Amino acid sequence: MVITKDNFESEVLNSDIPVLVDFWASWCGPCKMLSPVIEEIEKEYEGKIKVGKINVDEEMELAMKYQVSSIPTVIVFKNGEIANTSLGYRPKEDIIALL
Repeated sequence: MVITKDNFESEVLNSDIPVLVDFWASWCGPCKMLSPVIEEIEKEYEGKIKVGKINVDEEMELAMKYQVSSIPTVIVFKNGEIANTSLGYRPKEDIIALL
């Protein structure tokens, strides 16, 4: 799911299940490496979590609000609050541990 400033509140902050948000950019090598890992997690945890992607080049306002200064950054939101954060490429097990 693509997250923008227009749907961030409804899809992330008001979600009744945890939301894993991947801050990325198309030119970012580690982001490209992390993308299939995020997709696997999305399939495995379907119905238990939501997974969204925020392109930092298109949604600078959200990146600044959540102090994303390097990418990829993964933030897990629970009940509208930040529960966990991970910077850079991480293996699947590390990302799952954030949940």
